[in-house]
Amino acid sequence: MSEHQVTEDFLRLYTANEGRLRAYVLSLVPRWSDAEEIVQRCSMVLWKKFSQFKPGTNFFAWACQIARLEVKEFRKQHTRERVVFSDDFVEAVADEAVAMQSELPPRIRALQRCVEKLSSQNRELLRMRYDEGKNVQAIARSVNRPLDAVYKALSRIRLALHDCIDRALAVGEV
Repeated sequence: MSEHQVTEDFLRLYTANEGRLRAYVLSLVPRWSDAEEIVQRCSMVLWKKFSQFKPGTNFFAWACQIARLEVKEFRKQHTRERVVFSDDFVEAVADEAVAMQSELPPRIRALQRCVEKLSSQNRELLRMRYDEGKNVQAIARSVNRPLDAVYKALSRIRLALHDCIDRALAVGEV
């Protein structure tokens, strides 16, 4: 097989599975920015090891195995920076995420659309909590609001997102 054909085959398979792979990685790490970094690392490893992929087998399952290893490596490198989940917990979530692979992309798309509908103030609270990984106390200081008010706001936002996602999935908006 020519190098050009190998490149085309890889790009076709990777492009078809990138969204599901991203959703899988997001299910294993709490921060979007960490997931993006892991997906980038994973894509490089997938390309380097593509010669080991057996055509006709499940590319997504193969990619998930590599992603799982990249998540473990990332966690090992960042254990001192923040509280992390145990390896057993991550493995259990990884197994469940693979089992739910068909459900994740619509839920992720619904979540993205629902987040876009939030006010800029609520999106900023989510960004601080989940992208930056700030705890609620740090967020309360940043936005100069009482701690209890921030807890309640985040709780209301989560509930609104959950309801929005359920509605979007029920009417087939995604």
